[in-house]
Amino acid sequence: MQPNDVNLYLVGFMGTGKTSVSRIVAARLSHRWLDSDHEIERINGKPVADIFASQGEAAFRGLERQFIESGHPAERTVVACGGGLVVQPGMLAELQKRGVVVCLHAAVETILRRTAHSRSRPLLNVEDPEKRVRELYAAREPIYRDSGSVILTDNRPQLEIVQHVLRVYRRDAMDFVRAPGSAGAHGGGKALPPH
Repeated sequence: MQPNDVNLYLVGFMGTGKTSVSRIVAARLSHRWLDSDHEIERINGKPVADIFASQGEAAFRGLERQFIESGHPAERTVVACGGGLVVQPGMLAELQKRGVVVCLHAAVETILRRTAHSRSRPLLNVEDPEKRVRELYAAREPIYRDSGSVILTDNRPQLEIVQHVLRVYRRDAMDFVRAPGSAGAHGGGKALPPH
């Protein structure tokens, strides 16, 4: 496998820019682009919100695991991962076995602003979405910090973020090819300032 064949997985909280950034990165790399939520919707023939409502969150997390383990190409693919995917026990290790993991990160205030009018996020279909975001953010942030190289997206132009992701990918893909399974082990969280 050549470095440019290695898969790239973008993880992070909702509203950090994973979908839009990963789509551009995939085009720059001439890779296939997939969004884990969209693929689960396509395969199951129903929106994520309906899966949550009819089968529950645990069932949805099982579908995410299935997608990562066997539902996408092993090479030349950029995957925008749903916000909770990497939080599940063992999922970070599954991603790191398959490619480079990059975490997009933003302050909770930025995320609240970006998700304020979203109607398609089942975890925010609650009476107090801001409280829910703050709770989820607090619980998940330590996991995101350790999930690979972290790139901050607050108040940065999209193309600058794309360039940063490409630089990290090219560096980490070299490491991945040299020592499969070790990519993402270095650099976890170093870019995050204390909040």
